[in-house]
Amino acid sequence: MKRTFLFSALLLSGMSFQALAQETVDAQITQKIRTEGMDNSKVMQTAFYLTDVSGPRLSNSPGLNRAEEWAVNTLKSYGLQNVKLEPWGKFGKGWEIQKNYSAMTSPYYHSIIATPKAWTPGTNGLVKSEIVILKADTITDLDKYKGTLKGKVVIFDNATALTTSFKSDGNRYTDEELEKLTAPAEARTGNQNSNNNFAAQRATFMRMRALRGQINDFLLQENVGLVLGSGRGKHGTYFTSNGASYAEDAKPVAPELEMSAEDYLRLLRLVKAGIKVEFEADIKTAFFDKDTQGYNVIAEIPGTDKKLKDEVVMLGGHLDSWHAGTGATDNAAGSAVMIEAVRIIKSLNLKPKRTIRIALWSSEEQGLFGSRGYVASHFGDSKTMVLKPEHEKISAYYNLDNGTGKIRGIYLQGNVAAGPIFEQWFAPFKDLGATTITSRNTGGTDHQSFDALSIPGFQFIQDEIEYNSRTHHTNMDTYDRLIEADLKQAATIIASFVYNTAQRAEKIPRKELPKAQVQGTN
Repeated sequence: MKRTFLFSALLLSGMSFQALAQETVDAQITQKIRTEGMDNSKVMQTAFYLTDVSGPRLSNSPGLNRAEEWAVNTLKSYGLQNVKLEPWGKFGKGWEIQKNYSAMTSPYYHSIIATPKAWTPGTNGLVKSEIVILKADTITDLDKYKGTLKGKVVIFDNATALTTSFKSDGNRYTDEELEKLTAPAEARTGNQNSNNNFAAQRATFMRMRALRGQINDFLLQENVGLVLGSGRGKHGTYFTSNGASYAEDAKPVAPELEMSAEDYLRLLRLVKAGIKVEFEADIKTAFFDKDTQGYNVIAEIPGTDKKLKDEVVMLGGHLDSWHAGTGATDNAAGSAVMIEAVRIIKSLNLKPKRTIRIALWSSEEQGLFGSRGYVASHFGDSKTMVLKPEHEKISAYYNLDNGTGKIRGIYLQGNVAAGPIFEQWFAPFKDLGATTITSRNTGGTDHQSFDALSIPGFQFIQDEIEYNSRTHHTNMDTYDRLIEADLKQAATIIASFVYNTAQRAEKIPRKELPKAQVQGTN
């Protein structure tokens, strides 16, 4: 992106060149960070242990426990202090797959690409059955199936035909796309038709959700053997989800598989053609409720300045994942980068003025629970805006959680005063493609927990690569989808940002504190 365009965008946002003139960067330290991060990286080794070795990291699962334990031991070995598993609150049951076999056995044998939905039970041994199509637009449509489904494998006639892809899954931002990001976001209009359409769509969704809940209850009562579901996606990739709640008192459900669209559609076509299709499955899942608390991994590089060491710079990413893959791009990549960033700083024996604190969150996938719990415990209540003393002690929080792609810039979350500072911090990495600063917001991950209290919380702009089409929450989110050069670049830039934040005379500028939320009355 052209520098002149960015300056124009900053000026339009009320920024000034004065802030840029005041900001300084230690070029020698920056070069040391760059050399260590690009030439001596351990980021792929870290990613290997978080994915292949730890396995899927569903919230409160043994896989997440393994990853958390490994992270604690590794951060200690790097010399970080105050390393701990810090509870953030109650989550619920853990869950994992211990056996997963499924196949069509007639009219011929075909192994199925599928995974049990999270928090669903197993089949209690081998289930063998002819596949039955269940059609129900209303709850009364289920009456005709009463007494006929015991032990059966059920499929729904609700799959969408696949289309051919003519574009590559992988992509990087073009210069033009990055430039568009710096332009002000288009204001939303109060189009009544759009509002009505949204309301109608939501109402339809809620009706379908309620009906599916009723169907689930019916199938459980009928003692169905197995439910087959089609996950969104194609080319053998499917986006996974949960089929039941993780709450300790969750309502029981029938066993359910989520499978590739290609396999699902084959089964459905055969059954609809009147061909007898036999299916077998042997699924074993396990629940873990001994400890229902959720935990974050926390570690520090203590500050050294007498006046500033009590202030904190934070960086983090979520460690939990979904279960069909090993959560490489979502979000072992971000966690590995953050671990690597603090390793870089510590290996160079840098002496930050402020304390640097890394956090690896849990249960992000269920609603940012880990980071929200941490923020509430340390900084304040985002609803009442009752703040804690630590709120004034934190300078900024940096997050990474958009896949394996390299950093191309940063979202300011409307904190335009931080833009000129970051402009100068990105300058040494212009040749690595990191240049874009936008005042826009981005959502869906843990920086929002901090931003809700006007703590400067930032998510970096990353090349999408295959994130939304191939890896995000899918069975293909594995170590092999990681790009080593991109993760090295990201860790190097974040290490520099974190160190620069720790060294500044002042904390990162803040936005105005939101008003407390007022409870409405009926």
